[in-house]
Amino acid sequence: MAILTAQSFPCPLCLVPLRVRSSKKGKPYVVCDACGVQMFVRARPGIARLASLIAQPEAVAVMQRLATVARQQRQTCRSCRHAFWLSEAELETSWFNGAHVGYKCPKCGAAVKPPEPETTR
Repeated sequence: MAILTAQSFPCPLCLVPLRVRSSKKGKPYVVCDACGVQMFVRARPGIARLASLIAQPEAVAVMQRLATVARQQRQTCRSCRHAFWLSEAELETSWFNGAHVGYKCPKCGAAVKPPEPETTR
């Protein structure tokens, strides 16, 4: 499990924590290899906002919570490897007793098991 730190920022698409890098001119940027997203912050007000956001411990906690929710709500079909949000999927139930089995992949229709709840120790 990836953890957001004071020098990371979540990907705007998949919310994976990304290391904030610095360009040759000292301007911050992030690159998500999973999504192919590159985000450059070029204007001074944006750079100041980004710096204050990643410096605030409560903001890092909020971003960590968003990343946790995204992991719980984003699934990948084992059959076709299609990534989808649970809101796009259809609920899959057992024909025998109506119990919740999982979710139906919107692309291929295969059943995807529900996410396991995270336990705290």
